[in-house]
Amino acid sequence: MSFNVKFSNQAKRFFKSLENDIQERIREKFKEVAKEPFRFLEHYEGDYHKLRIGDFRALIDVDSERKIMWIRVFDKRGRICK
Repeated sequence: MSFNVKFSNQAKRFFKSLENDIQERIREKFKEVAKEPFRFLEHYEGDYHKLRIGDFRALIDVDSERKIMWIRVFDKRGRICK
């Protein structure tokens, strides 16, 4: 069973600002990750996990009990990995 993917308001705003072809590529990656999250995610500071999608990064909080991946931060690599 795959995980549900939920976006924070910031992540949703940034995602919607991208071009349609980039949005589609990112959407497909999240679908793939939702099937087996820990295959793709790297541990990041605290309780977060990091996902790399080209030049973009997502900081994700995974709730294994409820099968939810919360995309807390989604932005360009340079603005996240400071």
